[in-house]
Amino acid sequence: MKASRSGVSVEKLCRLQEISRSGYYAWLTRRQSQRAQHNQALTRELVYLHEKYPALGLDSLYHMLKANNSCSRGRVHRLMKAAGIHSMRKKAYKATTNSRHSHPIAPDLLKRQFSFEQPNQAWVGDITYIPTGEGWLYLAAVKDLCTKKVVGYAFSSRIDTQLTLSALDMAVRRERPGPGLIFHSDRGVQYAAEAFRDRLAALGIRQSMSRKGDPYDNAVAENFFSCLKCELVHLRRYDSRRAAQADIFAYIECHPSVL
Repeated sequence: MKASRSGVSVEKLCRLQEISRSGYYAWLTRRQSQRAQHNQALTRELVYLHEKYPALGLDSLYHMLKANNSCSRGRVHRLMKAAGIHSMRKKAYKATTNSRHSHPIAPDLLKRQFSFEQPNQAWVGDITYIPTGEGWLYLAAVKDLCTKKVVGYAFSSRIDTQLTLSALDMAVRRERPGPGLIFHSDRGVQYAAEAFRDRLAALGIRQSMSRKGDPYDNAVAENFFSCLKCELVHLRRYDSRRAAQADIFAYIECHPSVL
């Protein structure tokens, strides 16, 4: 009479579990399913990537895994939860939106429609900040809602209307959009200022703004900045604005369609 690893006889164990001896031995020798083996491989890769890039979140890790593995975003999310993996983002904060002004507010023409069939039908713009040893570096970016590419951007040590105008001008030079394009942003003074409104009107671009206190109305622009900070800014320490600008320039030009 053979005993199991716990010292209990196989016959007794089978009787208690109401299974046959052949079923018990089949269970002992059964290999893990292909899915279980794949999950283990994905988890090992997730742990490696998390240790190497601790600031990366779900979306960034998913896209890195997807490049060489067959997996869904939901599957990666479940494996991350099971392994206790989560983004270790820094919490530096600098307000970039000042909507307390007397300038006119444009209506929301976009209404959370973030997909378009043709390029240069709708752009979104926003501003973010990057900490450096010399102080804040501000970045204004413009994204196309069809191609999801960053079509224009500008840097400055000052957060003013000239920053947003410079990003808009780059986008116009690159894309040469026709009249009727929608430009969507938050209600910040840099976009509501007369100089910015006049430039849009001269170009035949229709201005659109998010509703009050609703960041989801400009989610595409904000998500780009989130990816930028997770994949680059939070992994670096910049002594100067010039160093940060050079790094971010390379990131945008190499990854123009980061979602």
